[in-house]
Amino acid sequence: MTGLALCVGLAACGPAALPPGDSIVDADEAQNRAVHRFNLALDQSLVGPASRGYGSTVPDPVRQGVDNVASNLAQPSYVLNNILQFRLGQATHNTLRFVVNSTIGLGGILDPATAIGLDARETDFGETLHIYGAPEGDFVMLPVFGPSTTRDTVGLVVDIATNPVRHLLPAPESRYVTVAEVLDRFGDRYELDGTFESILYESADSYAQLRSLYLQNRRFELGGPVLSFDPGAAAGNNIGDPYSDPYSDPYINAYAP
Repeated sequence: MTGLALCVGLAACGPAALPPGDSIVDADEAQNRAVHRFNLALDQSLVGPASRGYGSTVPDPVRQGVDNVASNLAQPSYVLNNILQFRLGQATHNTLRFVVNSTIGLGGILDPATAIGLDARETDFGETLHIYGAPEGDFVMLPVFGPSTTRDTVGLVVDIATNPVRHLLPAPESRYVTVAEVLDRFGDRYELDGTFESILYESADSYAQLRSLYLQNRRFELGGPVLSFDPGAAAGNNIGDPYSDPYSDPYINAYAP
């Protein structure tokens, strides 16, 4: 899950605490709130009813198969980002997962890879930018896609444009990627219907709550090391300490207990 579904999923499990002194630049809050109102109207009129119709008429095994296919079609994009992140072990892991599920798993409908220890390990170009030290930027509420940041919005555009599956599959097969992703989102919306309703329609300020949940979850996801291209790095490469803490002094450690 990504975007809105991801942060709602966090809410269902219990969100991580906001870092002490946490802040976010929301310079376009008025515009963001207008987009949020549009998203709410879209959810009420189309997405919510469609997801409930999809979930109530399509059997669980079929929905799970669609979810598996969408996940499998995303794997090549994960591998590309793993390589850009210099995480060759993760790239190998995701490549093997893709091969196993594409063959033994009948094109990704089944998920035998998880059963043999090749679990899903998602990533995206927003994380790649984070690893290279790109700042988070402003908070952004995107139409349809939901909460994001400047960095993650750039990452989303790049991921859509560079998804290897979209370029390698001929038409109309290449459109299956979009169809699987849309149905997967409907499935997520159906599974988390109660949590969506609570956050979007029962909270005093759904915009502020959604922004907080998204940022908590995204920052928790990106809590790993940031590569630093430091001229003074160890001889033989231009990458700094891979275990450096991007939140260490002089900044607050966002993940301290």
